Order: sequence, then structure tokens, then C-alpha cells
Amino acid sequence: MRDTLLIVLYAFAGAAATGLAGAGVLRLTRRRSLTASLAVVAAVGVVAMLAGTLAVARAMFLSPHDLTVVTTVVAMAAVVSLATALLLGRWVVARSRELAVAARSFGDGADFAAPDGPTTAELDSLSRELTATSARLAQSRERERALETSRRELVAWISHDLRTPLAGLRAMSEALEDGVAADPDRYLKQMRTEVERLDDMVGDLFQLSRIHAGTLPLAPTRISLYDLVGDALAGADPFAREHGVRLVGDRIEPVPVEVDGREMSRVLGNLLVNAIRRTPADGTVAVAAERSPEGVVLSVTDGCGGIPEDDLPRVFDTGWRGTHARTPPAGAGLGLAIVRGIVEAHQGRATVRNTPGGCRFEVVLPAAAS
Repeated sequence: MRDTLLIVLYAFAGAAATGLAGAGVLRLTRRRSLTASLAVVAAVGVVAMLAGTLAVARAMFLSPHDLTVVTTVVAMAAVVSLATALLLGRWVVARSRELAVAARSFGDGADFAAPDGPTTAELDSLSRELTATSARLAQSRERERALETSRRELVAWISHDLRTPLAGLRAMSEALEDGVAADPDRYLKQMRTEVERLDDMVGDLFQLSRIHAGTLPLAPTRISLYDLVGDALAGADPFAREHGVRLVGDRIEPVPVEVDGREMSRVLGNLLVNAIRRTPADGTVAVAAERSPEGVVLSVTDGCGGIPEDDLPRVFDTGWRGTHARTPPAGAGLGLAIVRGIVEAHQGRATVRNTPGGCRFEVVLPAAAS
């Protein structure tokens, strides 16, 4: 029993000394290649075994021949261990470098492609995370490009739409100032009309800025869709008559909703004005309100002839007006963006899809609690 205890103590002392020395070497080489670290770890294991063996051999007074045999066996084990550690280290480092090169590619704007060939579980997990990150970055870059395009179009169209009424106001004011206006009252009425257009445009911009900032004030109240849609139809009827468009609202269920009546009236007003402008004379704009498994659905169907499939995802983008809507009467392209912002502020969603002869805008709102 005493001999066994001495063997354990001598072996532990030799291995512990080697382990401490190896830890010091690892600390000094912690910024070097993984190959060096693996070689040190392999060396520590072999040297610890050798140190423990030599300590026990001296304590047990082994013969020189036996000591030489033990030392030779340990040395061969050391050579094989170090060679294996170096090969393993070089393989792991090579895979790490391939992964670094692949990661650099999506950092420069390209998509990440995981290197081929077998790898360790940790590097494989890292590859999957980098692949997911690359996909998220690609989506983020696409959203950023879309937003930048939307901003540029908005600035261009707002500049165009502001320039036209401002030029008219300047010309009419100069005519009045010089006393060359043939009908001053008509000029003053036209100037007021242009100022109201500018005021509406500035109001839309202010509303949109509050929506984007998340500061749109809402005062939800319980209201019937029948009353909400009825008021919107009554307000849009003169504009529809002016354009020769029929308004139809015969599928309106008296469903209660919890919404801000003023803001939702603006949503319906924007959708109706947009539909009337796009529908040719003698066309029809139909409004419906009904329950659905998702909540309450408000829909406005026009006779615009449809929207190109490529443009459907952009309909609610800020500043989008389509390829045929470049003139000031078409507005600044903010109406539908405001619609989406107000609807989403009510925890709903706004969508559009083509129908035979036109398109259908749908607003889905949560149903009011019974």
C-alpha cells in the first residue's frame, strides 16, 4: 500500500510540474497558430507521462536497461503524438482560413458560401451562423436599396410637384402686382387653390414623418364600419361625380371596430381618391366591409385595368406613383404610404391584388371585443 501511494505521489508530482510548465507555454503562445497550441498540448501529455515515469523509476531503483526501454517507448509515443497534433492543427487551421476567406466575401457585399469538405463541429456551426447572417445582411441591403430608391423618387416628385404650383403662384402674384391681370378675382381664387394643394402636401409629409417616427397619436373608439364607410362614401361622392365614376357600397356589414375614427376616415378617403383617379369615366369603384377569420376586412375595388405584377410589392412604398402617374394631380405618392402606416398603427395590414379589370385594396383590422 505504501509503494502504491509513493508511485501515485511521484507520478502526480512529475505530471503536475509538466502541466504547469505547459500552461505557461500555452499562455505565451496564445496569440499564435492553433497548430502550435495543439503541439504544446500533445507535448504536455507525453512529457507529463515521461516525467512521472522517470520519477517513479528512480524511486523504484529500476535497472538502466528497464529505464532505457521505458524512455524509448515514451519517446516514440511523443513523436507520434506530436506528428498527429501537427497534422490535426494544420488541417483545422486550413479549414479556418477557408472559412475566413468565405466570411470576407459577404463582408464585401457578396453572399456567404460555406467552404466544401469535412470540418469540425464547431466550424460547421460557425458556417451555419455565418450563412444565416449573410442572408439577413442581404435582406437588409435590399431593404436599404429600396428605401434609398424610394427617398430619391420622393424627393424628385415632391420637387416637381412643388415647383409647378409655386411657379403658378409666382406668375399670378407678379401679374397682380403689375396690374396686368385681366380677372383679379379669378387669379385670387386660383392662388387659393394652389395654396391649399401645397398645404395638403405639407400635411401629408408631416403625417408620414409622424408615422415613420412612431409618434402618430391614436384615440381608438368603438365605431360601426357601416357609419365609417358611409361617411367616407359621402365625402368622396362629389369627387367621383366630377370624374364620372360610380361609387357602390352595397356589401357593408355593421361590424364594430376599435379604431381612431379620424385616421381611419383618412385611410378610406385616400383609398377612394386613389381608386377614383385611376378608374376611367363610366367606371365603378366598389367598397365592401365584412367579417373574416382574420378580423374585419375593408376593401376598395377599382377599374384601373390592373397593376403590373412587378409593381405590386411597391404600391405602398413612400413616393411610389406608378409609371403613368407623373403629373401633379396624381399627388406626391404619399397617400398609400400613409394608408399602410395608419393601418399598421392599428395592428392591421394593408394589401393589394389584381382583379379582372382593376385591382382590389384590402385593409384588415382586428375585430372589436364583443
